[in-house]
Amino acid sequence: MLHRRQFLVTGATALAAAGWSRPGRADGGAFRILMVTPGGEGPAERGFRDYLATENIPAELVPRSVGGDLAGVAALRADIPGLAPDLVYTSGAPVTLALAGPYDAPDASDFIRDRPLVFALVAFPLQDRLARSLEAPGGNVTGASSAVPPEVQLRAMQSYRPFSTVGILHSNAGTQTLALIAQTRAFCAANRLRLVEQVFAGGPDGRPTAEGLAGRVSQLKADGAEWLYLVPDPFLSSVYGPVTAAARALELPTFGASEAAVRAGALAGLVARAYSVGQLAASQAAEILVQHRAAGTIPIQPLKRFSLTINIGVAKALGIFPPIEMLNSAEIIG
Repeated sequence: MLHRRQFLVTGATALAAAGWSRPGRADGGAFRILMVTPGGEGPAERGFRDYLATENIPAELVPRSVGGDLAGVAALRADIPGLAPDLVYTSGAPVTLALAGPYDAPDASDFIRDRPLVFALVAFPLQDRLARSLEAPGGNVTGASSAVPPEVQLRAMQSYRPFSTVGILHSNAGTQTLALIAQTRAFCAANRLRLVEQVFAGGPDGRPTAEGLAGRVSQLKADGAEWLYLVPDPFLSSVYGPVTAAARALELPTFGASEAAVRAGALAGLVARAYSVGQLAASQAAEILVQHRAAGTIPIQPLKRFSLTINIGVAKALGIFPPIEMLNSAEIIG
């Protein structure tokens, strides 16, 4: 788990080394940061605020919620020239994409391109076409990803309950999703583990559907899966509930790549804490505002440390508990 004190001390050390002890705007005022969320301030925004406060970076934070259906985006765009923020912070992929737009959009007039934008809690920035690459995003966008590498997830699964065969259910779509699945295959091959796969059914329009979902989970169990690994997949994330319910009925434990998966019924997951993701985004914002780095030159980053979350209700129902030392350090929900 990323400890807040450790993160802040590391950040402070880096900032001191960079030589900026008196941050602030050229006119002596506070930086104005527009914070755009789908539904008000959450843990990521608190982490963002706390990092700036701890680093003594003067900031006027202007919160705006555009609603879960993004109905307020158009009005917000119209207000931005008057608000004149030095930087825009966004939370989640839908809000970020609505304001930043795809990097290759043919018409960029509806998107923020005249000032830096830093996002938090976006798991698939490449798949969402927010950047050309993670290392060099380009344009005016960077941010903190909420994805956890598959290798880290799979090692945590082995620590919880050793396995020789793991199953995945995915939509077989999306550049970043396919890359993460390829990493999963490579890890299993390198560690002499067997990987069995099922792909969601496709509808008439070619998009994945939940049709036959329970049967696909049952086939994974029949193929010898001892864990069902819920890989980072946008469609899978929309059907966590039915997938974990089908697996639980078969006594097949599930391991999630997000906190949402665990709360929807997965047994456990190694997740990126929203508060810590917000802190990381704030450190990137600080580089832009104080060190005057261009957003597009700052790599999009995931956290370096993650938190184990266990759904104790599912653990009791399955009779599958982690080693006591793991239980002592995990967050327990359910």
